Amino acid sequence: MSGELTMRTTAELQYGPRGQEAGEGPFTPAQLARLDEALTLSSRETGLMFSVYVGEFVATARAHAEALFEKLDDSSVLLAVSPGQRILHIVTGPESAKRLPNRACALAALAMRASFTNGDLVGGLTTGLRMLADSAGSH
Repeated sequence: MSGELTMRTTAELQYGPRGQEAGEGPFTPAQLARLDEALTLSSRETGLMFSVYVGEFVATARAHAEALFEKLDDSSVLLAVSPGQRILHIVTGPESAKRLPNRACALAALAMRASFTNGDLVGGLTTGLRMLADSAGSH
């Protein structure tokens, strides 16, 4: 997801460790609206393109997150989360990395993990997006 919700076929998208039908995804319509709003505001405020991936990682998790990032541009920021595997990666491109140092990403990841631990996936993602947007500043 990036700025606006992307529609994918069930064959292209997997939710969680076991996979679910696209219509039975992990998010309610209200949660999707909340995520969409957070993505849109973060991207609009900073000029960076924020994206979120929620699903299972294959191969090595970092390599999978980087492969997902390759579909984005240099000013993108990807929050890649696999709740079932308990893995979180924040991937930045050359342009976005200039505005988001590792320390800012680590602090956002720490806050996100705290929410995830409490079972609040959407809250963790929106908190991470807000923290990263605040760190990046406006464009």
